[in-house]
Amino acid sequence: MTSVRPNPAKSPPLAVSSWSLHRALGLTYPNRPDHDVEAVAEATYGPGRLSLLDMPRAVAALGIDRIEVCSFHVPRRDAEYATEFRAALAEAGVTLQTLLIEYGDITNPETRERDLAWIESWIDTAAALGAEQARVIAGRAEPTRAALDSSVDGLIRLGRHGEARRVRVVTENWFELLPGPREVRYLFDRLDETVGLNGDFGNWSGEGKYADLQAIFDLAICCHAKADFSDGVLNAEDYRRCLDASIAAGFRGPFTLIYDGPHPDEFAHLLIERDFIRHHFATTRANGG
Repeated sequence: MTSVRPNPAKSPPLAVSSWSLHRALGLTYPNRPDHDVEAVAEATYGPGRLSLLDMPRAVAALGIDRIEVCSFHVPRRDAEYATEFRAALAEAGVTLQTLLIEYGDITNPETRERDLAWIESWIDTAAALGAEQARVIAGRAEPTRAALDSSVDGLIRLGRHGEARRVRVVTENWFELLPGPREVRYLFDRLDETVGLNGDFGNWSGEGKYADLQAIFDLAICCHAKADFSDGVLNAEDYRRCLDASIAAGFRGPFTLIYDGPHPDEFAHLLIERDFIRHHFATTRANGG
């Protein structure tokens, strides 16, 4: 049998999240709505061997030209640093696809206004860094109708804040508010076009996982393509079924590679994910899919 060789030129667009390199980056810079101060470096994952300014070049060396950055990996938010970061992107030929805003609960009535204002300030940072998108959390409340409606109102506010700064706001099938497709679709039936969906392979589990993913990926404009390495090797069956669910719904990328398995060699495992996706799409195309 003739093997199908992936053609990167015809592969779906790929990105790499800074979370997938958290060991290589090492340092984090905690900033949250309840601790909104100038971030001080913490060696959360060790001293690191890359700075965030090094990340675009390191990802470009993998043959990938898009990145996503977690807010806790951003060391500074001043104009000088933003200029340096945009220069590093330009030099590497890499696009900042998404700034991942990792905190805030817009469904908590006690802290909602504080958190919305904090998230808006990070959307401003996304714009300064040159991000196409900013990922925000839809909420941490249980999915009552009141909580979902509160999320809709907050997301529309954030979406319009981003639109005014040329940053598309996206949210994710994540946390307590969005445990399944029914809640996701309730939300998106009521949102305007300023908010998109980032579908995540790794946030749902259980028997209905693949059907549930397929039921929302027609809404997705980007994807966290997290592979399961819990046993030390890629769970190929799970990754294939996640990809097939997204493809069946009409999604074709970009896929952001997410690695957080136990092996410390993050770059080697990102290559495993990259090659799996490219081969899967090449094989699907060759078979008429």
